Amino acid sequence: MKLLEIQNNINKYGGDGWLFCDFHNRDKISYSVLNIDTNKLTTRRWYYFIPANSEPIKIVHIIEESRLDELPGQKICYSGWQELLNILQSVLANAQKIFMQYSPNNNIPTISTVDGGTIDLIRGFNKEILSSADLVQFFSSSIDEQGFESHKKTGLIIHDILKDIVKYVRNAINRNISISELDIQYEILSAFEKNHLTCDNINPMVAINDHAANPHFENSKSNNYKINENDRLLIDLWARENMKGSIYYDITWCFYIGNNPPIDYIKLFTIVRDSRKIGKKFIEDRLKQDEEVKGYEVDDICRQHIKANGYGKYFTHRTGHSIGTFVHGDGVNIDNLETKDDRQIIPSSCFSIEPGIYFSPIGVRSEINIYISQDKELFVVGPEQEKIVCI
Repeated sequence: MKLLEIQNNINKYGGDGWLFCDFHNRDKISYSVLNIDTNKLTTRRWYYFIPANSEPIKIVHIIEESRLDELPGQKICYSGWQELLNILQSVLANAQKIFMQYSPNNNIPTISTVDGGTIDLIRGFNKEILSSADLVQFFSSSIDEQGFESHKKTGLIIHDILKDIVKYVRNAINRNISISELDIQYEILSAFEKNHLTCDNINPMVAINDHAANPHFENSKSNNYKINENDRLLIDLWARENMKGSIYYDITWCFYIGNNPPIDYIKLFTIVRDSRKIGKKFIEDRLKQDEEVKGYEVDDICRQHIKANGYGKYFTHRTGHSIGTFVHGDGVNIDNLETKDDRQIIPSSCFSIEPGIYFSPIGVRSEINIYISQDKELFVVGPEQEKIVCI
């Protein structure tokens, strides 16, 4: 845990302290920020308070009194609930503005992990609760150089896997071998295993024709298309190295089985591709001018291009999401549709840009991952799709 950095940020963002709490390992943000073991028995409530300018305090149940032993600070044990409330009120006595994993109006759902009852409890002590959304980015979603290297390595492997999938599909078509969406998915998963990658049992999406018009299509035996000449194919795949601390890589590409994709397919892909490129350039320009850029602003600029071309209502999801040790991380999302993410894009962060149009029976999406270095340089690993790939 980076105690001094946490306290510096508490002061920077105008708080008196940051209160962490958990029960039954529910709040993965606390465990990530504090860098504590998620496997220890946690059948009783614990609290960890980091004041802006003094020693942290641990509050743990007496039968799990070692739960937070890896953290610095004074330990206070409780047994009964009345005792817990008295201790907690005393610990917070000198703090008025307290950061917690809370987001006003649930604007940023990934941050809202503290239950409503606990919010009521702390407010009942006449405390003002501040959202920890900005602080979390620095300690849960910041990717160091080693993490970026992991992201890059995985990205290059995934692009090689995509090349092999193209060969696999073309070979099957040429030899008149029947293959399906699930067959292609299996080939991808086998390649992950061969290259020591994992998708944590959240399988890649392989969507033929109208299946691609469902942004979160889930492959299944009961709804499994065979692939044929003149089919459209969308593949969304994500993975990380199968080791602790590795960072995900997540992309979506569009394909056509044949030599001449239909004009309407090309048109929609071109609109989506240009939206993606506009978003990337907007971020680059802001960074070069040393200006802040927020998640919702990037969503706006990408979405406006699709709206201007008459397909706004068919772009039904946010433009992008945070990427970290989870494929959907806790950092800033590129979103002003599902939520208004007004967090600033910070150095050492990673996220996707993936606009889409789902104009059934056609679905297109084009996705890249962007990493912002400590020096505010923008990096994209691997090629960026410029046109529909003909198989």
